[in-house]
Amino acid sequence: MLQTIRSKVTFLVISSTVVLSVLSLAGLFGLYTLRSGLTMGEKYDDLLNNVLEVRRFEKNFLFYHNAESLTEEFLYLQKVDVLVKQLSDDIILVAGKEPFDAFLTNFAAYKALMEGFLNELPRMPSDMTEIRDRGKTLVDFIQGLIQAKRNQIHRTILRTFSLPIAFWAVFIASLLVMVKLILNRFLRPLNLIQVTTERVAQGDFSPIAIQSTENDEITGLINAFNRMAEELETNQEHLIQSRKMAALGTFTAGIAHELNNPINNISLTAEAFLEDYETLTELECRELLKDIVGQTARAADIVNGLLDFSRTEQPSVSILNLKEVVKGTINLLKNQLMITRVDLRLDLPDDLPAIRGNFRKLEQVFMNLIQNAFQAMPEGGRLSIAARQESQDFLRLDIEDTGQGIPQELLPHIFEPFFTTKGVGQGYGLGLAVSYSLIQLHGGRIEVKSTLGQGTVFSVYLPVADLHEESSHAAADSDR
Repeated sequence: MLQTIRSKVTFLVISSTVVLSVLSLAGLFGLYTLRSGLTMGEKYDDLLNNVLEVRRFEKNFLFYHNAESLTEEFLYLQKVDVLVKQLSDDIILVAGKEPFDAFLTNFAAYKALMEGFLNELPRMPSDMTEIRDRGKTLVDFIQGLIQAKRNQIHRTILRTFSLPIAFWAVFIASLLVMVKLILNRFLRPLNLIQVTTERVAQGDFSPIAIQSTENDEITGLINAFNRMAEELETNQEHLIQSRKMAALGTFTAGIAHELNNPINNISLTAEAFLEDYETLTELECRELLKDIVGQTARAADIVNGLLDFSRTEQPSVSILNLKEVVKGTINLLKNQLMITRVDLRLDLPDDLPAIRGNFRKLEQVFMNLIQNAFQAMPEGGRLSIAARQESQDFLRLDIEDTGQGIPQELLPHIFEPFFTTKGVGQGYGLGLAVSYSLIQLHGGRIEVKSTLGQGTVFSVYLPVADLHEESSHAAADSDR
């Protein structure tokens, strides 16, 4: 019946409100009962005082033979009679019907005896035992009645005191149930959805495992999220496929353009060599052959770049120090660094955790990125290379230049093969594509930010090595 969170919350609120309302009404009724009991208690006190006055004048009459005392006693007997009639219903509730009837019989007999004394004046009664016993019985009954009424009031007070405790108990219980409901059915699932959303943003489209069998709004939200993640994964695959098709067009055009130039040059040089062979000097022959070899090397570079880009096998990896990889790359480029008038600034802490990777492949990536920075600053500038631990699982290496920058509309395409912003003959458009592919093979990623006229920063994220896992693998290998 209570399947949805809305129905559960509604039921909890309504039931709590009903119970608290009943307790509030019970509290008001208890206060009313207490007030009525106190009012009745005052009247019982008046009844007792009047009976005691009756007994006082009775004693005055019996011991001092004072007729006026007897007259005063009858006045109080009338007051007692009026109060007894007013309190008769409540007396029956407190003492019971039979004791009350006995009281009325005793009161009537006592009154009759006193009336008999009044008619026989000035003669005094010889036997006063019966009148004293009946008077004492009247006082004892009323005192017992007052005590019973007080006990009844005390019980009402205790019940009234217990109502706030019950009120707070119900309130706290409802609050705990509400907190548990919010925690279990709202906060924890929403936190799980948040974590999964961050994972989806990083490209992991694994669905959320549903352990609940309830059919509520959160379960529906998780199911909808899982469907969305599945559709995103499908759309991502379609997007990648469309990007591949777009890259294939650029790829084909790039091959036609880049290979056509060296092949034409080789062809023209070879034809000239054949036509003028007999008239050429040895030095001129060597120059022509050098041109052919250079153009052949240029074509080979293009093919090697294509092979590097298309190669999908996982490179052999080992435990590496990122600082050593970066410094090794800079050593390879130190001559180019000297002639480019670039101010190099390094921030490579010594306490960086180790990474797992292929030294030569990472060197190739960093060389491509640094050479791109050199080419973006033909008039010189500043090149900053900084490394830090981005999170528990990743190191981050920023390669930042103060060059020309890249237009925002071109940023989504810079990792596509054969896409380049450089002039003809300055690059084949494969460096960033190959670098992107190599970093992905290492389990990392590359991000880029650029502002025209201010510079570009490439951020390379590489996974931190699990040294405990590596030692376990090494021990397993040694056991073999």
